Amino acid sequence: MFTQTHSQMRAIAGLYQSVKVDTAVAGASPHRLVEMLFEEFLASCSRARGALRAADVAEKGRAIARAVRIIDEGLRAGLNMKDGGALALELHDLYGYITLRMTHANLHNDEPAIAECASLVQPLYEAWRSIGPLVAAAAAAH
Repeated sequence: MFTQTHSQMRAIAGLYQSVKVDTAVAGASPHRLVEMLFEEFLASCSRARGALRAADVAEKGRAIARAVRIIDEGLRAGLNMKDGGALALELHDLYGYITLRMTHANLHNDEPAIAECASLVQPLYEAWRSIGPLVAAAAAAH
């Protein structure tokens, strides 16, 4: 019947993943969108570490670039510096540090630096995820 090459199967899988992600994003609350950024950052760190161990330079670079974009264009850019007070400033500085460490990790194949960045984001992700039910309840009350 249908016989696909490996590259065709990867293209189909990529398209499916894109549709799946687009659908998830379209239906997500603002709180869930931030949660998804944290999840994808951590997944990108994991992919980068695996690629580093496998000596896959191209995949390592893609995964680290994705992680840096998530931090800079997603999490850091989304901070409300005007009304966020000291917490927003501290997160801004932390995200800047993570960007520097991930760039260092990419340039120097420094797996511990990637692990450090993931360990800095993990508690933020867990705290954000833990307040999800409270955010949903408050939204439902309005």
